[in-house]
Amino acid sequence: MPGPDIGVRAGARPRARIADNGPVETTGPAAAAEPPAASPTPKPRDVVILGSTGSIGTQALDIIRRNPDRFRVTALAAGGGQPDLLARQAAEFGVAAVAVAAPATAAEIQAALRHYFGRTVRGITHAQPLAPAGSAPVAPAIPEVLAGPDAVCEVAAWPCDVVLNGVTGAAGLRATLAALDAGRLLALANKESLIIGGTLVTSRAKPGQIVPVDSEHSTIAQCLRAGRSSEVRRLVLTASGGPFRGWSREALQGVTPEQALAHPTWNMGPLVTINSATLVNKGLEVIEAHLLFGFGLDRIDVVVHPQSIVHSMVEFSDGATIIQASPPDMRLPISLGLAWPDRVPEAAPGLDWSAAAAWTFEPLDDAAFPAVALARAAAAAGGTAPAVYNAANEECVAGFLAGSISFTRIVDTVAQIVSEHDARGTITSVSDVFTVDAWARRRARELNS
Repeated sequence: MPGPDIGVRAGARPRARIADNGPVETTGPAAAAEPPAASPTPKPRDVVILGSTGSIGTQALDIIRRNPDRFRVTALAAGGGQPDLLARQAAEFGVAAVAVAAPATAAEIQAALRHYFGRTVRGITHAQPLAPAGSAPVAPAIPEVLAGPDAVCEVAAWPCDVVLNGVTGAAGLRATLAALDAGRLLALANKESLIIGGTLVTSRAKPGQIVPVDSEHSTIAQCLRAGRSSEVRRLVLTASGGPFRGWSREALQGVTPEQALAHPTWNMGPLVTINSATLVNKGLEVIEAHLLFGFGLDRIDVVVHPQSIVHSMVEFSDGATIIQASPPDMRLPISLGLAWPDRVPEAAPGLDWSAAAAWTFEPLDDAAFPAVALARAAAAAGGTAPAVYNAANEECVAGFLAGSISFTRIVDTVAQIVSEHDARGTITSVSDVFTVDAWARRRARELNS
């Protein structure tokens, strides 16, 4: 264990592989009529959280905080933009390692860790037992600090049972691959890594190794337990419609960042919130469902459901549609990702069936919101087209938030860049992905300048 002088390192080192953490029936079409049997007394799972200071990470830690008998946190990783919060999380959960992608923040994190661990003399809730009665308090060990571009990947391969990848955007790809290669169960909230990596990710995942954390895909994984893959007619993803549901294309021209960030039902980070407003997020989810569950694009539909209570559906060949309904709270799919196939009691509030409520569904307006159709075209083209779709969008969202382009210009620019891209090349390496990623971002900046 490191002493008071915290070492800061960059670069991965080999670590022992561990066995997969039980069967997870989610990476192909529903494989069995019966779900895996839940363990009556599940052993505590060691968890690594990537993106711990973000929306997904902080909600995951809330679940773990309330279930210390079910989970232990062994390592945390974040970009480095909130060093004090990261250090406080490390102190509370008694982690062995902390990783930051930005080396410049390492010294600040070191100082914050010394501060919080210096104040914590009796054990840490999830790692260090309290000192025996009558004995002197034992100061917990300060975690190892890793910094630099490879640090998050090293923590992704840290010894544990589950890696929760809550990193935002394309930056999560290398961490996803590191977790899969290390044999970890991957609770995947970073949909972009699957979408841009495509077969590079799916070919390296063992059956059942990826558990979806997106609410829609978590729902589909649950609903697929109701039947065999041969009995499934189609998957139906629900979309809230965002803050501009019902708006015309013309009305969307003057949308401001403040308006687009005011999502009516979900509290998310800025990129995902803007993607929800443009429906790019739903386009990405169509690609994700196609790759994750193995169903053709023609068997994946989208329907607008403003209440965000039904989180998606699976329609079976006999006409039955199985839904999962719950209030819009990401702690439910996060808890399933951490504990799959088991459920975590009281992970999130349930529905109030004593109050009158109405759930409505309506078709998607492709004319006003063409992002989903564009995503389908990118997925059908295959190769690196989905990576171009994602990268161009991330760059355009940054431009919109900075006030340099209009709201409708986001998807218009993405459409032009996808049309210019030759997607015939196959993905054989991470370098292939990030080469087209860089091109798409550069082209977006050119078009939007």
